[in-house]
Parts: sequence; structure tokens; C-alpha cells
Amino acid sequence: MSALLSTCRSHAVVIAGGGPTGLMLAGELALAGVDVAIVERRASQDLTGSRAGGLHARSIEVLDQRGIADRFLSQGQTHPAVHFHIPLDISDLPTRHNYVLGLWQNHIERILAEWVGELAVTIYRGRDVTGFAQDDTGVDVALSDGQTLRAEYLVGCDGGRSLIRKIAGIEFAGWDPTTSWLIAEAKMVEEPKWGLHQDARGIHGIGKADDGSARIVLTEPQLRLDSEPTLRDVSEALVAIYGTDYGVCNPTWISRFTDMTRQAAAYRDRRVLLAGDAAHVHPPVGGQGLNTGVQDAVNLGWKLAQVVKLRSPESLLDTYHAERFPVGARVLRNTMAQVALRRTDDRSAALGDRVSELLGMDEPRRRLAAEMSGLGIHYDLGEGHALLGRRMPDLDLVTANGSVRVFTLLHDAVPILLNLGEPGGFDITPWADRVRLIDARCVDTWELPVLGAVTAPVAVLIRPDGYVAWAGDLTQPGLAGALTTWFGPPAAS
Repeated sequence: MSALLSTCRSHAVVIAGGGPTGLMLAGELALAGVDVAIVERRASQDLTGSRAGGLHARSIEVLDQRGIADRFLSQGQTHPAVHFHIPLDISDLPTRHNYVLGLWQNHIERILAEWVGELAVTIYRGRDVTGFAQDDTGVDVALSDGQTLRAEYLVGCDGGRSLIRKIAGIEFAGWDPTTSWLIAEAKMVEEPKWGLHQDARGIHGIGKADDGSARIVLTEPQLRLDSEPTLRDVSEALVAIYGTDYGVCNPTWISRFTDMTRQAAAYRDRRVLLAGDAAHVHPPVGGQGLNTGVQDAVNLGWKLAQVVKLRSPESLLDTYHAERFPVGARVLRNTMAQVALRRTDDRSAALGDRVSELLGMDEPRRRLAAEMSGLGIHYDLGEGHALLGRRMPDLDLVTANGSVRVFTLLHDAVPILLNLGEPGGFDITPWADRVRLIDARCVDTWELPVLGAVTAPVAVLIRPDGYVAWAGDLTQPGLAGALTTWFGPPAAS
């Protein structure tokens, strides 16, 4: 026992996996004053290959809510469209960030890691979680170096093959793969055919990386799952598709992905939770995977902090699955549809033509673009104002301390009751230690994606993740109930 204790360290929360989801979750918890640690197998944040390629509008808003969006915007390239079979213009959606930010995952991770470093998060690098055991008070987490960590909660952000999910025995139901693609980054001696190329096999592409090498994506003629791909596989596939391999050489990264689509049946098993690819996997068409994971983290972080700090009961964590599972399920259906539309047979092509016609109309385009960008997410929080369960618009406000944006008020991830009526109309003294009351004036039009203009409420209760938990006026019931549901019972007087 003494030997075990000598190698055991304690944290309130341990996160398995230091990718974008794990880093974002660690930052959220650290902002709330929770002792959080990441276990990451890589010795540094360096990432082989560029992986995911961008941030959608809602993810950029989330980063803006924490005051760090400019760090990403300064290093990426903005584009006015999301992609669902065809490009969908989002420049007319009501957000300050009505674009996609082109930025490779290695840069996204580096910037997030710098932010997490500023928040003094502990990272155990160069080791894996090899097992865990949970009891009524916490989780013992075994590491590959023989060390044991004790945590109140363990969160698996360890990818589609999540060991955390497997040990927890959480079902990973869904659809088996039908198609595989080779993906590589390598040098090419000859100038390739840049851009997309379609043939009877499917859609292929060769793009240019920052260092001049080629990013290659090739549809394989038959599903391959049998081995790790090699440079020879890439060369042979290039010859079969383009008639030449363009002298491909010096690969930095070769991988294979499929259209396997699965989702965890539960995002929580007692003191173990899942986020990101550990909770849902799907083909990367549309670029939703990384973004969904980051937004999982922002939904979970403040809730887990509330529970760890004993302000809310553990049942608050059940709302994480209740809210994020439907979002993940919708993403899975979207990606399955896009893979189907990429098929090159005549019937699929006919379907694709009809879908393109529909998406050329403003209403279908706006609706699907809002969904793809994350701006249209609506958590089912019951009946009430149109804002309830939707993202709070980033309005310009005037307060006693001057002009301020809504998102600026969320930088420290503290919930806000925004009073836009007469000052002093609302008394939230029993929650004053955890909810900030701000009196302000607003002359902006309140506009939501898909819904359009909505009636401005007198007051809005905004959760740390930027979603509206209550909206109304002094005569509207439910404020005390919403405060209790999301931020714990009132403090004793």
C-alpha cells in the first residue's frame, strides 16, 4: 500500500488525451479553478501530418467567448462557405464570424496548448492511460510508466479507439465501413494534377502544403482494413488513378480512413465521461469532427466544474449526454449523407443533382449551413422564449462601465444574468457567488440563424458555454428554477 501511495498523485479531473478536445476541456476546467491534468502519449504537442483542416463559425465563437479567437484568426485563412455536397455560402448568417477558418490541426493544437499552458494545467507527457478502476468517490487511473493518478472524474478524449470507452464497457454502435481512402503528405518530383479529380472509383484530390509538399487523398477501389498503408500503396494508387505517381517520395505521414460511423451509447458511466472522437467517429467530409469535439468540451467543462466544486449535484452531468448526444447523432447522419452523395454511379449522381438544386435555394442553404457551422444548435430546454437553448448572439451592449460585447463578458466562463430593463429589477443574491448580474442597454436587432429576428427579452440568463438557460421579464416565471437547475441551489441566507 505504501508503495502505491508513493506513486499516486491526485487531481480533481484527469483527461486522457491531449488533442483539441482534451486541451479545450482542460482550459475550461482550469478557468473554473478546477485542478485538472492531461495524460498525453506524445512527448510534445508536435503532430505528424496536418489532420483536420479548419474551424467552423460556432467553434470560432466559442474561442471568442474565451478571448482567444484572435490567436487562431491571425494564423489562418477565412473562407465564406461550409461544404455539404456543394459549397454553402454562410456570409449572410447573423454572426461576427460568418466564415470557415482554414487552419490545420497541428496549428490548432499548438495554440490551444499555449493557452492551456498559461492556465498552468498539468500535462503528463510521453505516457498512456493503461487502465482505471472507479468507485463511489473517484477513479484510480493507471499510467504506462507505473504511476497511478487518483481523480474525482476521468474524461476520455482519447480518440475513436478510446481505451477509456472500452474499459468502461460503453457500447459503440453504428455502421461498419464500406469505403476507404488513402491520405498522405509527401514530396512529388513531378508537378501533379492539383485539385479534385473524379473517376469511376470516386473523388480524389492533391493539394499543396505550406512547405510545398503534396497533401494526397485517394479513394481506394476496394475497402482496405488489413494493414498500415505504405508509400508503395500510395504510389500504386496514384498510378491507377492518374497514370503516374508523379515521383512521390519522402512521406511525412501516410494513413487510411474509412466511412465507419459510430457513436457511444452513453457519454457518461458514473465518474467516467467521453468527449470528441471517443464519443463519436465518422468520415471527415464537411470538417465537423474536430469542431464537434471542441464544442463537446465547452458543454461539459462548466458542468463538471460545478459538480467538482459541490455547487451542483452529479445529475447535472446527465445533461451533457442529453444535449450533446443528439448533436453528435445529427453530425453522423450528415456525414453519412455526404458520403452517399460522393458515389459516382448514375443513380447517386442524379440524387446529387437534385440535392444541388435544393441547396441552391436560400432557405435550404441557410438551414443546412447553420447546422453545419454549429450556429443552429438548439438544446431542448423546454418551452419559452425563442432564445431558450440557443446560442446567445454577440450583441453590442452599453453598461455603467462603457461599451462591451456579450462574448467579452464570457471570457472568464462565469454565468451571467443580463438585465436589459430597469437596473435593480432582478435580485439573485442567493446565487451572487456564482452568477454575475449585469445591467445593460442594447439597441441591436436580435437575430438568430434560421429563425431570423426575435423579440428582445428584458433579461437573459447565459450559461458559461454561451447558451441561453432562461429569457423573459419580471413577470416571467422560471428564473429561480433555471438558476437552481444550472448553477445549484441558492446559498443559505
